Amino acid sequence: MDGTEVEVKAVRNVGEGTIVLEIESPPEFDARPGQFLQVAGTVDGERVTRHYTLSSPDADGTFEITVGVDPEGDLSPWLAEREAGETVTVAGPFGRSYYEGESRVVLLAGGPGVGPVVGIGARALADGGDVTIVYRDDEPAHEGRLRELEADGATVLVTEGSLTESAAVRDVLSRADGQVFVYGFADFLSEAHEVLAATGHDPDDAKEENFG
Repeated sequence: MDGTEVEVKAVRNVGEGTIVLEIESPPEFDARPGQFLQVAGTVDGERVTRHYTLSSPDADGTFEITVGVDPEGDLSPWLAEREAGETVTVAGPFGRSYYEGESRVVLLAGGPGVGPVVGIGARALADGGDVTIVYRDDEPAHEGRLRELEADGATVLVTEGSLTESAAVRDVLSRADGQVFVYGFADFLSEAHEVLAATGHDPDDAKEENFG
């Protein structure tokens, strides 16, 4: 889908410096949790684009993206100031590391990677699947969504420290089975690969997105 102007339905805080935008889905928009979109806005007269990953379980009518707001950022502060009824431009979806109906999913998130993870987790549970989530962040976002997922049957572990040095992380992953998804920055992906290999998973089989 080429760039389409769509309406912002709501903006919500979901953690320290983190917001969710609920956005109207364009006509015939078909996005799956884990895919990403190009989002554009005009900031101080300049067109600015950034990529954000879907964090809702589907895109029926509306969809959500999770945005970490960097006060020095080019687009995220502008997005945080949007109000219901204003518009943004979206294009996509893009990406190949998304949920495709797998019956068992193992989801690893670092920092902003929690966005796609809560979307995939919710979709997989709704489909009757088995969900394991390991999320590393010293200021966790989406705590409400994570509690809901846990109440619905997901295994959820939130940690602040190193994945490779955590006995709890190794214990959870050694008991988990299914398609592995990894979302986060490069250092997190490297650490995730190490702990996955140590707990019986093949990192080469993981679906992953490197945020930079």
